[in-house]
Amino acid sequence: MSVTATPRTRPAARSVVETRPLRNPDAGSRQVMTRRGWWLVVLNFLLPGSAQVLAGSRRLGRFGLGATLALWVGVIVAGLFALLWPTALVSIVSGAWLPEWLGWFRWVPLTLVQALLLGYVVLWVVLTVDTLRLVRLVRTGSVARFGIAAVSVLLLVGASSGAAWGAQAAGTARDTLGAIFGVSGPVVPPSDGYYNILLLGADSGEGRDSMRFDSISVVSVNADTGAVTITGIPRDMPNFPFSPGPMQDKYPDGHEGFASSTCGWGSGINQLRTEVEVCQDGTELYPDAAANGSAPGIEATKDAAEGILGIEIPYYVFIDMHGFAALVDALGGVDITVEQRLPKGGGPAYPGQPAEDWAIGWIEAGPQHMDGDTAQWFARSRYTTSDFDRMQRQRQLQQAMLAQFTPENVLTRFQDVAAAGTAVVETDLPQPLLPTLVDLALKAKELPVSTIELTPDGGIDEFDPNYAYIQELVRTTLHPPTPTPEPGA
Repeated sequence: MSVTATPRTRPAARSVVETRPLRNPDAGSRQVMTRRGWWLVVLNFLLPGSAQVLAGSRRLGRFGLGATLALWVGVIVAGLFALLWPTALVSIVSGAWLPEWLGWFRWVPLTLVQALLLGYVVLWVVLTVDTLRLVRLVRTGSVARFGIAAVSVLLLVGASSGAAWGAQAAGTARDTLGAIFGVSGPVVPPSDGYYNILLLGADSGEGRDSMRFDSISVVSVNADTGAVTITGIPRDMPNFPFSPGPMQDKYPDGHEGFASSTCGWGSGINQLRTEVEVCQDGTELYPDAAANGSAPGIEATKDAAEGILGIEIPYYVFIDMHGFAALVDALGGVDITVEQRLPKGGGPAYPGQPAEDWAIGWIEAGPQHMDGDTAQWFARSRYTTSDFDRMQRQRQLQQAMLAQFTPENVLTRFQDVAAAGTAVVETDLPQPLLPTLVDLALKAKELPVSTIELTPDGGIDEFDPNYAYIQELVRTTLHPPTPTPEPGA
């Protein structure tokens, strides 16, 4: 009598299927395989690498889990730094802490961040494809197999787009900061407690040889509190003094104007670039200007602003008004209250021509949300008002733009702001000063912006300014006297 033995492997195999259905499923059951497929897709989305640990290559899964954990730790740490210590975060990612002789390589941290994020996107694609392999779509339900594949792709695109955006933002930040800020140059310590920056605005497109600075102001930032004071300098201010340097040597008694058969006659501070760079070889006066990220005309204007205000101004920022509109649009526009109706356009064809005949449009009085084109005309319109009115409008626009530079607004519009900033801004601010400026900018958000206008309304004679009075005005505004306590108080 023969006895047929039951194979011992069947109960063991059934036990394995029951206890580890994700790794060893019952492939003959479409219901089981469909449910398993959805679980693997969800796990791959929530915790990339977990699907492989449970149902595939544990080595690949552990690598995916480690990369995911590292990514989240990096995001959390960066978020904490951004909230609690933003200066340190900017210093780290911009390479401001690296030695100056590294030059461009000081931007390596941002390049590394970009490479790691792109690598994670590639890893997520690999894990998703491998997850679909583990699902074994042909074993799932006829409808579910298409649903599982479509959902996997959608989840991959949605989730990895965050890392891809981060990689793109890191690259954009590196390129933008590298293009705007010099990677070398000394950091000048605060002068009497202030970082003073010359802010210039003009068109730099075609006809640059005759470019004159339409807007001239000095931004003074308190090195402790971040408080900002903007001093507007009239572009036609006459007989102004210079601080010690080549222009003071040339005009020891104040600027008397210049005459040239090529350049004509000029006397205002806005004519200095023409005098120094067009009418003569400015490199003889300022031979180191280009090497320090500046230009002879800008250095001459710095010396004039220092002589007028009586403060040290080591840095400048040039705003290209030709591309200024793009920056305003990138920030989402600005909110301005217009005091009086202003015309748009280049001005009358002949003296006395009514504005209605030459204006290409009008900026109406009242509260307005301006786009870039309107904001540009608001800052430049002058034919129905005075230069002093225009100065006040420019300061009003500067304050409105500062209000728009919130971390939330810049982050949500980062690509547009960065692209516009690269085309609009030139400066000699050194890269190592970036963390300090970011820290002061965050402090300044909580404080009002003060202004000093050197206009007749401010007690300044436009034809014969009292420069000693101007310097005292600036000094007392930046360093207000401490009130003396009353006796017995």
